[in-house]
Amino acid sequence: MFSVNPLLMMYLKVAIVLDCNVLNNPRIGFEVPFIASVDIGFEPSDIFDFVGLYFDDKIVREKLQGMVQVNALTPWYPGMHGGRPLTPQRLNQWREIRAKHNAEGYTKDPVGLLDFSSSGLSNNNRTVTYAISVGCHIPPVILEMAMEREPFVRVCPLAGTRFKQPMNAMTCLEYINIHIRADTQNQLRLRSEMTEQDKEIIRAAGRDDDDVPARVLKEKMEREIMYNNIVRQNQGARSPDTHRARQKMRPRRSPCPFCGTWVCKGLATPITQPKVRVCVWDGEKGQ
Repeated sequence: MFSVNPLLMMYLKVAIVLDCNVLNNPRIGFEVPFIASVDIGFEPSDIFDFVGLYFDDKIVREKLQGMVQVNALTPWYPGMHGGRPLTPQRLNQWREIRAKHNAEGYTKDPVGLLDFSSSGLSNNNRTVTYAISVGCHIPPVILEMAMEREPFVRVCPLAGTRFKQPMNAMTCLEYINIHIRADTQNQLRLRSEMTEQDKEIIRAAGRDDDDVPARVLKEKMEREIMYNNIVRQNQGARSPDTHRARQKMRPRRSPCPFCGTWVCKGLATPITQPKVRVCVWDGEKGQ
């Protein structure tokens, strides 16, 4: 359901444009491809349940409502430092998608590849990954938003305090995640019951494990303001007596990092940007 939501896909595509050098190289998306790999995670919709799993609290409920989150965006484009050459299969995949969009009249719009992946950890720390690759069409409104970089504005629903964040690829992902978190009525249809694999990733991140899913989640937590208090508590809990220290340092409550209100739970809701024009996702064309 994520890929059919126009607002979420709009900001994801802005992040892709900013991260894949599309604005600076006119060849990208036309003569050569870009690829955006998006790691999709699943976290408790209640931040206090997340804290319980992260610090391995045994009183965490067995059944938890989870929600989709965007953990990371990994770009690839020609000339990128450290980027590996594309395989012939991937290059042919992009050429076919580029030709399809040309035939549909989008010759002036950049087109690349968008890879969605989602991973889980079993009890024996075995990683299970699911992935899908689709075309990524960038319409003019996305390029305009990326060029203007209008700052994000957020507001705490309780204190009424407003905050501004500069627009870049990572704050676009954070905006998406906060928007999903604020959807308490599940109108986006991005919530369901968490699996044990989902929960184990969060526990592994709290243990500071080095498995890829746990590492990706830790990087997200260090990047997004929502998790500042949790990360600081975990860093303070590291000692020779790790388990006892973690239990002592575990925050039973965590205030909103934006407004400081205890019952806010970090729901500093994003406000739709004043110059945003939502582009409609075309299911038949696979945008």
